[in-house]
Amino acid sequence: MARIAAMPAPLLRTENVSRVYATGRCVAIRDASCAIAEHEYVVIMGPSGSGKSTLLHLLCGLDRPTSGRVLFEGREPATAGAWARLRATRMGFVFQAFNLLPTLTARQNVEVPMFGVVPRAQDRSRRAAELLARVGLERRSAHRPGELSGGEKQRLAVARSLANAPGVILADEPTGNLDSSTAGEILDLLEDIHHREGATLVMVTHDPAISRRARRVLTLKDGSIVSDQ
Repeated sequence: MARIAAMPAPLLRTENVSRVYATGRCVAIRDASCAIAEHEYVVIMGPSGSGKSTLLHLLCGLDRPTSGRVLFEGREPATAGAWARLRATRMGFVFQAFNLLPTLTARQNVEVPMFGVVPRAQDRSRRAAELLARVGLERRSAHRPGELSGGEKQRLAVARSLANAPGVILADEPTGNLDSSTAGEILDLLEDIHHREGATLVMVTHDPAISRRARRVLTLKDGSIVSDQ
């Protein structure tokens, strides 16, 4: 009898995950189970306070569950250090508030995630220049974040998230602080990375117009996943 090949493990999986804060008074995520495959484009949707950002932080180890498990490629990272190594080498994160280092130039901000991963300074500098060119900031490489517009800051944040060629990009309301035109440009940029490089893209939003661009939408309400379409 011919063997049936085993299905590959999902890239990211949560198993009955809950996250409770303040000694049980605030349940941010409640018994959430989901699986995200490699190369997927998934939007996490829901109203403010529904637990979207918490779920995203759990998926990349920026937060730890009170109960349940979060797995990467079928394995549960055992320590905060193991999660940190995964984020450094396999994941990129785009924050709504940019989280750029204000005293560093654009090029230096992109280089920061490469320390400890890319040993040679010239290789870090070359990679940063390539990424800044990709997001249209090659002429702004010597500028600090305070000298950039909101859209330029988010482009810089996207370039930084790509520093170590991650297989998965997690974006937390990446267009929340931008006007509609600039927001569209950032979405186009993230989707181009997803399509051209096959990166898994997981994006948090409360905007239905953005959710319609994704292949799959997880909807949260009061910390629970109420829909997976």
